[in-house]
Amino acid sequence: MTGSPSSSRPRFGLPLFAVSLAALLASGCRVGPAYQRPSASTAPAFKEDTVPMPPPNPPDGGWKQVSPNDSAIRGNWWEIYGDQQLNQLEEKVAVSNQTLKAAYQQYMQARAAVQVFRSQYYPTVSLDPSATRARQSRHRALHVGTVSTYNDLILAGQATWEPDLWGAIRNQVESQRGTAQATAGDLANVELILRSELATDYFEMHGLDTQQQLLDNTVVQFQQYLDLTQTRFRGGVATDSDVALAQTQLDQTRAQDIDVGVARAQFEHAIATLIGVPASSFSLPAAPLTLVLPQIPLGVPSQLLERRPDVAAAERRADAANAQIGIAIAAYYPTITLGGTGGFESSRPGNWIQGPSAFWSLGASATELLFDAGRRHAVTQEARAAYELNVANYRETVLQSFQDVEDSLSSLRILNSESVAQQRAVASAERSLLISTNRYKGGVTTYLEVITAQTTQLANQRTAADITTRQFAASVQLVKALGGGWDNSKLPRP
Repeated sequence: MTGSPSSSRPRFGLPLFAVSLAALLASGCRVGPAYQRPSASTAPAFKEDTVPMPPPNPPDGGWKQVSPNDSAIRGNWWEIYGDQQLNQLEEKVAVSNQTLKAAYQQYMQARAAVQVFRSQYYPTVSLDPSATRARQSRHRALHVGTVSTYNDLILAGQATWEPDLWGAIRNQVESQRGTAQATAGDLANVELILRSELATDYFEMHGLDTQQQLLDNTVVQFQQYLDLTQTRFRGGVATDSDVALAQTQLDQTRAQDIDVGVARAQFEHAIATLIGVPASSFSLPAAPLTLVLPQIPLGVPSQLLERRPDVAAAERRADAANAQIGIAIAAYYPTITLGGTGGFESSRPGNWIQGPSAFWSLGASATELLFDAGRRHAVTQEARAAYELNVANYRETVLQSFQDVEDSLSSLRILNSESVAQQRAVASAERSLLISTNRYKGGVTTYLEVITAQTTQLANQRTAADITTRQFAASVQLVKALGGGWDNSKLPRP
């Protein structure tokens, strides 16, 4: 009898039914709470955004007015200082720093994990060819047939798919994507920390160069004072005590001059480590810190949430933790698995890959956990607590970011005022030493007054140099607190 349309329907209807069922299952719902960025407290303006400007051209550096195109910090923020050597050192951080390389590989690992979870959207397919030559025992129980030796050639394939009915896989992908983005934020934050540390060490080192230059000049000056007292002693005008005091002052200043080299060498070694070279093979020439301190564009406080990589990383971790709640809730629903097998089987190679040798099967299974002694409930509560923990961490990071900005602004404001006052103190100390020297040469006073004036002048000059160094360090910390030219648009979309 020839096959009728009704008799051929089972052959094509079952695969068609399977495809329809798969499409229906693929349109399943997604359980779990929808994510919204947690709210965080912000301020309408920075409280310390009132840094007074010093008089024009203040001694030993100062502020410069911001130009119209300086409304935002650029990506290469260190270029605002206008130091070519610093620019060259900063460029080496991304290439050679091992800490940064480790953070980058951690991000690459997290990004690869996203693809691992994405692969679960699709069925797994395997191919299982086999060729067997077998002999059947004639004495075995239930022996069938007269042929005891035969071939079994099989070319089979299998497909298994667990449709994402409840959004467990989607939540896993979302969670891992958030983790990868958080790791990217960590990477940007590590880079910002390393670059700001390099700039700070660089300015601290050259600030010590300023002090060393000051001490070198002072040693020359004090040598002249020693010559003066020796000449006066030989002429019977001064006492041996004056010569001893001058010699003591000179030797003490030389010792201070030498001691500056200890701290400078440590900063130089730290810079070498930051750019990924051995400290033994790295050196920087001495150069006083004579740069002009730039003004840092602040922007509005609300932008700080978009410009800090650590804030972005904390927010992305909250997103990842929220997706974990959906994964935990999906465990309450049944797991459905679709599977199919098909291929060719024959005892002879000649008719192996032919229609009559074909076989196939389709099937589905469902599993529902009925009792787990409260495990799923506990896992869900754990996920909710983890989300709240990450939300609290995010809000704390936001608060810390505002504190960092205000701390840096207040440091700059106070140091700026202190610098102006200290310059007046330096001028007064220089005038006092000039008066005391003239009084000593005129025989009006003892050399002890000169020593006191010398000590006061040197202390005030070193304090002024230290304030200038601290201003540069505080400006770097402000750039770091503002995110260093980074923003959320630089987060990857893995």
